[in-house]
Amino acid sequence: MADAPTPAQLSAAHRAAGAPATLQVLETFFARDGLPPGRKGRLSPAQEATAAEAADPRLVGRAVPVYSLNPEFVTAASAGRTPVATMEFAASEAVDADGDTASVWTARVAGKWQVVNIATGSDETDYAARADAGSVVFREPQLNAWYQVADGRVVPLNDEARASVGAGGTGLARYQRLVHQRYADKMPGSAYDEGGYAGGFDTGAGRARVAADARTAGDSGPTDTVPVAAGVGAGALAAAGVAGGLLVRRRRLAGR
Repeated sequence: MADAPTPAQLSAAHRAAGAPATLQVLETFFARDGLPPGRKGRLSPAQEATAAEAADPRLVGRAVPVYSLNPEFVTAASAGRTPVATMEFAASEAVDADGDTASVWTARVAGKWQVVNIATGSDETDYAARADAGSVVFREPQLNAWYQVADGRVVPLNDEARASVGAGGTGLARYQRLVHQRYADKMPGSAYDEGGYAGGFDTGAGRARVAADARTAGDSGPTDTVPVAAGVGAGALAAAGVAGGLLVRRRRLAGR
């Protein structure tokens, strides 16, 4: 795949995800059942401290690249040669002593890998594992839809994706028309963007609302044959200006 992250880059992302400071945040994250650290949980402070110590979080597996719907693909007049997906971040799976899982997101910010979000569950690593040398897996964040692209077809991997493109999937050209209709008027500068969202991605305004809860935790007829992925810089996260703080949250849809 063109411009895919190198093993060295993914190793660096994984090291960032497993840093002592992140593991400490994960202790509280698991103790509070994924609630952002700025919120009240179901435990008293003493119970929470005990639960955090018992969580004993650790990373499992390797960091994987997570691709998301490319805003330039959305706004293109047709599928053309624009990649359908770009790498948004790398994800590492974390597990606690009870077997609960979380996804640690890392992105290159100011030239180094930095943890930008922790979300409950392991969707990112689970779905990314389905990609192979001839395909790419990506997500459409607005719908929480996951797809696999191979041989010019967009194939659904979860219920949201099947509702989007049908159980049998669709060609890239038709998929481009679908997402153009859904999101082309939701790009930067639009009223939708002013509400904190753009192009299917949570932007800086939206992330700032989440970061406020998390600040105590840490320092995110055309042809159907076109490229399916490009980029390695976690562009949606970096462009959103997420360097200011680690986002810790339950899994949620990025759209409305």
